[in-house]
Amino acid sequence: MAKTKVKTTFFCQSCGSQYSKWQGQCTACKQWNTIVEEVIQKPEKSDWKSPSLTSSKRVSKPLKIKEIDGSQDARLNMQDEEFNRVLGGGMVPGSLTLLGGEPGIGKSTLLLQIALKLKYKTLYVSGEESQKQIKMRAERIQPNSENCYILTETKTQNIFKQIEALEPDIVIVDSIQTLHSDYIESSSGSISQIKECTTELIKFAKETATPVLLIGHITKDGNIAGPKILEHMVDTVLQFEGDRNHVFRILRTNKNRFGSTNELGIYEMQGSGLREVSNPSEILISEKDGELSGNAIAATLEGMRPLMIEVQALVSTAVYGTPQRSATGFNAKRLNMLLAVLEKRAGFRLGAKDVFLNITGGITVDDPAIDLAVVAAILSSNEDEALQSDFCFAAEVGLSGEIRPVQRVEQRIIEAEKLGFSTIFVSKYNKISLKNTKIKVQLISKIEDLVGFLVS
Repeated sequence: MAKTKVKTTFFCQSCGSQYSKWQGQCTACKQWNTIVEEVIQKPEKSDWKSPSLTSSKRVSKPLKIKEIDGSQDARLNMQDEEFNRVLGGGMVPGSLTLLGGEPGIGKSTLLLQIALKLKYKTLYVSGEESQKQIKMRAERIQPNSENCYILTETKTQNIFKQIEALEPDIVIVDSIQTLHSDYIESSSGSISQIKECTTELIKFAKETATPVLLIGHITKDGNIAGPKILEHMVDTVLQFEGDRNHVFRILRTNKNRFGSTNELGIYEMQGSGLREVSNPSEILISEKDGELSGNAIAATLEGMRPLMIEVQALVSTAVYGTPQRSATGFNAKRLNMLLAVLEKRAGFRLGAKDVFLNITGGITVDDPAIDLAVVAAILSSNEDEALQSDFCFAAEVGLSGEIRPVQRVEQRIIEAEKLGFSTIFVSKYNKISLKNTKIKVQLISKIEDLVGFLVS
């Protein structure tokens, strides 16, 4: 018998570009020594679909845009308010969602927890753990579930056979890097395998309107492992973040074809799983017995959600000659700019002092509205006088020392009032139409006004 000729090609492991021969540098992403040879010999494909689906397939025809049905399918409620918020209101039928995050951060725990809560028939496919291991984790999270089915399999052809027999409403795959297809001869986790397996799952999701959730590994750089095209192929890319030294986890959206990419979900890791944090201010404002200098509360926004976060500053005399500037959770260059404004416009000599800044809760904030809180915390630490605990701040500071307005200030004011703050400092140039509010809105136009109010 004549042997089938093995076909190979070369892929860039960084961006997924394909080449006919090996070369040292990828011309697409300019990375060196990332091109590897992979086997792409494919056997004859057999359609995974049932005969009924195959016979009902129609050829797509062009339609006038006004003739297209614009009604949206009802989203699936994932029984998790934080997860629903990040997705934009729930899971869209036929969508493919990719969840990435560091090892051990809680990706599998989050999706298993959701699968156990769902009222829909859910198939949880694991290529990394046995059924007994998953059962042990499920017992800790939620012992009983009638709608969650566990399958340990890595071959896509076998997975689709079980899907066809079970007909689940939602499919969860942990993880895409462990799957392999008979149509590609390279090993699991290779670029060609990831692309082929993802393509098969996309075809299944779109043709059956079944949503699919994928877990993806990340590289040491924090990017999702595999070709960049993987993120382009899926509908939604979620990032699960957190610090191993903190119990809190943050779910962010990097890409969402069906909603906003500015939403944020917050969880607390507990022994019984992940707890949804409906009031993030409870974890971002530390509890203390007395008032301490260098602490200020900022009213910020993450997506549509207002948050009250605590800014901590420490100003001390530079011992080693060269002053240190350190910021955790805040842009260090912006900190240097605010220090220069304080020195130039308010007359505070901070050039010979160390300044350390920290955003509590282990989160990173890039909202310019926390500028005023940063300035207030630095002033408080420099003078060693504590600010009143019921003061909060929401304004941007300009280079000339002016206090600039920020967007959606009314939503920030309402959130501050709800949490019991007595005074909020905002820009004089904000247009505020709120009436009958219990909180005092202190309007200031330049940084000297704030200094005069706090340092008196």
